[in-house]
Amino acid sequence: MDTNYQTLVLNRLWQAVNVVGVERAFSLLALDHAQVIYAEDGSFRVFDGSNWFDFCKDLEIEPGSRIVHTVKQQVIVPTVLLLRSYDRTLMQEMKFNRQNLLERDDYRCQYCGKNLPSKELNMDHVVPRDRGGGTCWENVVISCIRCNSKKSNRSPKEAGMRLLKEPKRPSRRPFMSSLYGKPMENTWAHFLQRKD
Repeated sequence: MDTNYQTLVLNRLWQAVNVVGVERAFSLLALDHAQVIYAEDGSFRVFDGSNWFDFCKDLEIEPGSRIVHTVKQQVIVPTVLLLRSYDRTLMQEMKFNRQNLLERDDYRCQYCGKNLPSKELNMDHVVPRDRGGGTCWENVVISCIRCNSKKSNRSPKEAGMRLLKEPKRPSRRPFMSSLYGKPMENTWAHFLQRKD
């Protein structure tokens, strides 16, 4: 099973609210919290979990399809799920926290540009806190441990360093921001209205 597959999750109003992995997608189906939306010939069909498994039994699965193997059959990993009871939209304003900061900065040190795992990245105050710099979107960036140590308790200019980009408050929800510029399922295009 390829655990890198992603599934777009819609609220009851057919608005995108999240992207989840394979295990979470099948968990939502098994608990009857969601239905599969299947695109076919320009229209959409909706299946609950058991009907989806039955549908997959009778479907000729094309090579390269996103599938998982159960004890009895192959099942297509749904590309889009519709939640049965969640009718709220995600808050448009992103909370300031480490995870959202990592996503905003694309897991990339904002000084040297290295793309690293989260455990090798820190939050850095551009204007140090003891000089009045706040802990906010506009003053905190992701940095690698090496650059964070080099900058220390100085401004980037004092440390002879440059920011890759000016830190700003993100305008989109985290999961939406993380999708931009990355490959995604063709079936998602109908549900994602990209506004730059």
